[in-house]
Amino acid sequence: MPQKDQEELWPKQDIESGTLTALAHLYRAEVFRSTHWRTRLDNTTNWAVVTTGIALSATFSNIDASPLPMVLVGLLVTVFLIFEARRYRYYNMFRARARLMETDIYAPILYGRKVPWNSEWSRMLADDYEMPHYHISLARAAGRRLRSNYSWILAIQAVAYYGKIAIHPEPLVNLSEAFSRAAIGPIPGELVMLAGIVFHLSWVIFAIVTLRLDKAYREQRKSPMQAI
Repeated sequence: MPQKDQEELWPKQDIESGTLTALAHLYRAEVFRSTHWRTRLDNTTNWAVVTTGIALSATFSNIDASPLPMVLVGLLVTVFLIFEARRYRYYNMFRARARLMETDIYAPILYGRKVPWNSEWSRMLADDYEMPHYHISLARAAGRRLRSNYSWILAIQAVAYYGKIAIHPEPLVNLSEAFSRAAIGPIPGELVMLAGIVFHLSWVIFAIVTLRLDKAYREQRKSPMQAI
């Protein structure tokens, strides 16, 4: 290809080669950090899955086993969700930086366009390095992880709990018997089951509300840094 045609296809960049190399290393670092935090997210989910499995084994090990482990594991899974939401905020920050470099540096280069050096993307990235901050609230982060993974875990826990009440030690005959089986020590079964219904309705409502917040936030976003 003639040099003139090559220059038209790949115009000379305003960014010096040394600076571009440094940005390439910076991009690799951000991808590495986002991958690391992504692995930590998966670890927390694994904890929730394993503890749910242990509770299921303990609850259904024999017909006289108590359904209490399923109640406790619901609370424990909620704690894991909070841990994972905190980790997701870190993951989101590094992922957003990498995404900004992909859309505003590498994409224009691949299209054969010049990358403006002193422009909005460079200022946004510099500001984010100078004053690091989360790009997503804890509630929205928890909502995303809940919709992705934890809603399924909590749904299985709920079905297993009420399944245990319904079949052990023998199939239910009437509702009063279900309340009797659900009782935990001095706490009446009616109150235990009501608390369970409120708990599961709460996370369903929370998932829906945070989904709407995410949609509203995306409609107002002004940069790739805010898109994650």
